[in-house]
Amino acid sequence: MANNMTLMVMAAGMGSRFGGLKQIEPVGPDGQVILEYSVYDAIEAGFDKAVFIIKHEIEKDFRDIIGKRIEKMIDVEYAFQEIDKIPAPYTVPEGRVKPWGTGHAVLCAREFVNSPFAVINADDYYGKGGYKVVKNHFEKSDEFCIVGFKLANTVTENGTVSRGICEIENGYLKSVVETHEIPANNDYPEDTICSMNMWGCTPKLFDELEGGFSDFLKEKGQEMKSEYLLPTIIDGMIKNKGEKVKALKTDDKWYGVTYKEDKQSVVDALAAYTAQGLYKKF
Repeated sequence: MANNMTLMVMAAGMGSRFGGLKQIEPVGPDGQVILEYSVYDAIEAGFDKAVFIIKHEIEKDFRDIIGKRIEKMIDVEYAFQEIDKIPAPYTVPEGRVKPWGTGHAVLCAREFVNSPFAVINADDYYGKGGYKVVKNHFEKSDEFCIVGFKLANTVTENGTVSRGICEIENGYLKSVVETHEIPANNDYPEDTICSMNMWGCTPKLFDELEGGFSDFLKEKGQEMKSEYLLPTIIDGMIKNKGEKVKALKTDDKWYGVTYKEDKQSVVDALAAYTAQGLYKKF
């Protein structure tokens, strides 16, 4: 099957979420941000290209703060997710500022991807295992896949979280149920698997996204906050078209800064991983 692998990074929302890209604080011993670790781990797993989905308004800051360093590590392309990047005859409703969602983000990167690819969030630390299992999967198969994390490895002591709880049957994803306000001490079984938006897909997804986006705009395009979401699209492919999505798993702990108090745990974890030799200077 495929030898080439692309890492697709959804970063268009970074400006709004963090109050401006310059507000992204370093978490690594040498000033690295989380995204640099994701690229490092993907390269180590055998990925040979990265596509960053950003907005034009953050392009300069993104390239200066992150892009220039990553461009020394791997082949990089930039795709742009803009709110007005929609097909005719549809128009953006007056007053809408919210992006169209993760499905639209992936569609905006279509021209740069001609191999199997993994989709991730820019501000999540996934660990090394997920990239390895996705790469190994596409060396044997062209089925879509999801990397599931143990729910216990994704919660925080600093508040509740929202997670997509996965229903898996015979090794394949059956559904993802978006669940909110999950505390660190919850009643879910120990082996509960959740989605952290780490997907493996092939370019055939783009045709599905393109057709589905037109349908979405026809139905919900005049709403102020409607979103065309990748998990919803893949869920529809499973239920309506019999798409098979292999459920891969990783025992790695996920890290992110859901609450400002979470930052120190990320800093401590990456310092420990570096001390253990998992990361060399980069």
